[in-house]
Amino acid sequence: MPKAKPSPPSKFSGFSKSAPGFWHELAVEMNKEWFEQNKQRYQDEWVAPMYSLLGEVRAGLAKAYAPLKLGEPKVMRIYRDVRFSKDKTPYKTHVGAHIPVREGVSAMYVHLGMGEEFVGCGTYFFESDQLGRWRKLVGSDATGKPLAKIVAKLHATGYEAGGHDDYKKVPKPFPADHPRAALLKLKGLTAGFPDMPRGMLHSPKLVGWLVQHGAATAPLVSWLAKNMK
Repeated sequence: MPKAKPSPPSKFSGFSKSAPGFWHELAVEMNKEWFEQNKQRYQDEWVAPMYSLLGEVRAGLAKAYAPLKLGEPKVMRIYRDVRFSKDKTPYKTHVGAHIPVREGVSAMYVHLGMGEEFVGCGTYFFESDQLGRWRKLVGSDATGKPLAKIVAKLHATGYEAGGHDDYKKVPKPFPADHPRAALLKLKGLTAGFPDMPRGMLHSPKLVGWLVQHGAATAPLVSWLAKNMK
């Protein structure tokens, strides 16, 4: 893919209804010759609209994140890293993009592809040198209690908030019955948005929907950005 960011449309109008067909065709073909012939189609149907979408969402979330400043949206590479994988298929069958707050912390991650629609935020996995800081922050009432309240509020309002492939036991030296034991066992912290409404992918209303949920989850991401340095 070219390094230069494609010029997005001036305003997001929705991903085209024919755009999902690209993923189905790519999954069948999965070869360089086909992809090179259809690269511009990928840019036009997915990359440029994604930059336009997240550019508007970023602007819409500025107030919710102030005084933090959100970074420029970034679309991930479609090429798979097959160096250490048994699966040697060269291309992903989805487009992934995010709005960073700082390194390792995203105000929003959007994943769209062949039957896949997922949106979330936060930090998927902490780096190994961050885990000690995470546990210290969670263990302290001064920083851990406010985070626990944020997570509880998200759960109460229908958001999934938690980790992935977490530890089975509370790490030492914290007691197993620590009031924030569930948080201490996490290897990362993210919040998942509700399922995208049917047809929303192809509508300009997707901007407002993402801003709404991005603002609701901003306290969790802001906590990570301010504390997990």
